[in-house]
Amino acid sequence: MSDHHVYKKTEVVGSSKESVEAAIENALAECAKSIRNMEWFEVTETRGHIVDGKVGHYQVSLNVGFRIENS
Repeated sequence: MSDHHVYKKTEVVGSSKESVEAAIENALAECAKSIRNMEWFEVTETRGHIVDGKVGHYQVSLNVGFRIENS
């Protein structure tokens, strides 16, 4: 058994009309469909779209880290 791990990270952007947290959850749910061994995420940017002076939707950029198999 290896005593170390090697990770790769990828950047994704999630969005939601409800909240920043929901934007994160949406991004991770989509990633989980095609990325195995996800272990961490890092929010790198938060922004939103304004409609009529109000929040139209939230956008969150994430780095998602996943462990490379057999590392």
